[in-house]
Amino acid sequence: MGDFRVHILGCGSALPTMQHYPTAQVVELRDKLFVVDCGEGAQRQLRRQRLDFGRIVGVFISHLHGDHCYGLYGLLSTMGMLGRRRVLPVYGPRGIDKFLAPFIEESRSYLGYDIEVHVVDDRTSSVCYEDRSVTVTTLPLEHRTPCTGYLFREKVTERHIDRASCDFYGVPRSYYTALREGADFTTDEGKVIPCERLTRQGKTPRSYAYCSDTAYLPSLGPLLRDVSLLYHEATFLSDRLARAKETAHSTAEQAARIAQAAGVERLVIGHYSARYIDTQPLLEEAQAIFPETVAADEGMILEL
Repeated sequence: MGDFRVHILGCGSALPTMQHYPTAQVVELRDKLFVVDCGEGAQRQLRRQRLDFGRIVGVFISHLHGDHCYGLYGLLSTMGMLGRRRVLPVYGPRGIDKFLAPFIEESRSYLGYDIEVHVVDDRTSSVCYEDRSVTVTTLPLEHRTPCTGYLFREKVTERHIDRASCDFYGVPRSYYTALREGADFTTDEGKVIPCERLTRQGKTPRSYAYCSDTAYLPSLGPLLRDVSLLYHEATFLSDRLARAKETAHSTAEQAARIAQAAGVERLVIGHYSARYIDTQPLLEEAQAIFPETVAADEGMILEL
């Protein structure tokens, strides 16, 4: 089905540290790159991971706190210097248009490509991007400013033809395309043969959910049902629960409980508070609830 992986460019939070870059990721799917949040240093991390700027097809910003978007102006400028000519769509919550307006106005004479700004409704879940291989759906989050997560869901692969069954029921090869798309077949005698009897299910589609800064939000569970990989912020340990509530962030334990309730396959935590030089305690707290947890780190590549 092609590559589907997540590149961690940065997994820190607002205050700079020697351990982590601010939040930024790249979702790679079938030769396309989707930038998800763009903190400072994202360009350098793209270079370090040898990701091709020319393959970027869209940028998805969760919210307008600086550690998630202050690297965006530089990235947009660099793509212009590298000769980009294709329109670049940028998605984000309420305010993304105002954030980008000064840059778009000032760079119009030299950028060399158009930026298409899409303001998504951060209060609901809806499809904001779609192409032949993926749909991207927004995930309403609860933070101190409009904030949205994103769910990347690979499109269902075509069903595989069962040649022996098709020959038995006399299905003409000209009908195979319809079968792959899920159509039943009717014989000359009028008998309906279900598609499931003539085909086999293709590979199960993969999915990645990105839940950036958010308070503990159990209502996310149904939206995240059975995703292959969930990224959920884990800014604090549980002994800082009061601080997490005050700042509309989550603890590692809360991230694990979301993963557990949603029945996801794997969890990756990140967005660590600058107070944690060692992230092992955060990982252990999450793993105590949801064992299939890893701690994000710069340079990490997660295969789906």
